[in-house]
Amino acid sequence: MNGTLVFAHRGANREAAENTRTAFDKALHYPIDGIETDVQLSRDEIAVLWHDRDLKKLELPGKRIDDFDLAQLQAMDFAAHFGASATPEGVMQLREFIAAYRARCRLLLEIKNRDWESVARQELKVRQTLALAGPAADDRIMVSSFNLDSLVYAHRIDPRCPLVFNLEPEHDVDFARRTLTRQPFLHGLCVHISTLDVDMMGLVRERGKRIAVYTCNSEAEIGRALALEVDVLISDVPQMALRMRDE
Repeated sequence: MNGTLVFAHRGANREAAENTRTAFDKALHYPIDGIETDVQLSRDEIAVLWHDRDLKKLELPGKRIDDFDLAQLQAMDFAAHFGASATPEGVMQLREFIAAYRARCRLLLEIKNRDWESVARQELKVRQTLALAGPAADDRIMVSSFNLDSLVYAHRIDPRCPLVFNLEPEHDVDFARRTLTRQPFLHGLCVHISTLDVDMMGLVRERGKRIAVYTCNSEAEIGRALALEVDVLISDVPQMALRMRDE
């Protein structure tokens, strides 16, 4: 059996509204290894789960998560965009998510930092995420970000926490090499499927790091990730990835 772990991207997001309890519960109907989710802050500085830069999916164009307090976000329907039959669900707190799922599977918590946020607010988001994740005895809970400064700050706060740097699609193996050389504390990299190749795998293995890949949704993408034996495969169709892995 391939040793690759399969993570559901924002839960079973093709069966329920992403980053909702229903999506997470549906993902766990399959024998997945983990769940990936996204962390932002409400206006009153509570860590909640939401991916997008705005609330367009909630028919609130121009509005963002941090325009509303937690109570207001909980009163909104974060599932309505998935379809009229979806059971209404308010925003899920990171605290609730970790309490509900940490014992059931591995977790990958992606901290979303926005260019309009102050550094103080971004650092608060990091501290909340680390505090809720708790002491890191292993990599069952990993923290990731596209913002390297946030990961450097997180390492200062808790040097034991497994921190994963997310690379953009334009970041190649040379960029990855420079990053790992300058920031050796990183637990690993999460790379876009388009940049995953033998050279990227060789670099990561040479440095003794872990590698995750996003977002593998076709048979070709999943097959390439499995053939290269990545550590974590993130997918919107985890059931397909599991079937292909276990075959």
